Amino acid sequence: MELLQVAQRVTDLERASGFYADLLGAEPVAEFDPPGLAFFRIGSTRLLLDRAVPSALLYFEVDDVRAHIEELRGRGVEISTEPHVIFQHEDDTLGPAGTDEWMAFVTDSEGNQVGLVSRSPSHAD
Repeated sequence: MELLQVAQRVTDLERASGFYADLLGAEPVAEFDPPGLAFFRIGSTRLLLDRAVPSALLYFEVDDVRAHIEELRGRGVEISTEPHVIFQHEDDTLGPAGTDEWMAFVTDSEGNQVGLVSRSPSHAD
């Protein structure tokens, strides 16, 4: 089994599509308005922006969350939680052993929280 699609609530499809195009570095692969839908491809998973669904908490893996947050801050994105170590992987259960999992949150154009995550060798600054 594989995750096919995740949906995120939007109120302004054009504004939200622009936000996610900037965040993901890719334009939508399909848009249907009406009824107010936009699709992005993230690996083998589709992100659906939809006016008729509840808000979801999305987490995107990035190479370096600290650097990515600074880029987003420079573009005026609201940072709701600064980068911090959320977990140290002592074994491979949830991530590579010997790494720290860094996390930060931004607020998208529709008021939804979006998590950004990266891993780096433990105790790296």
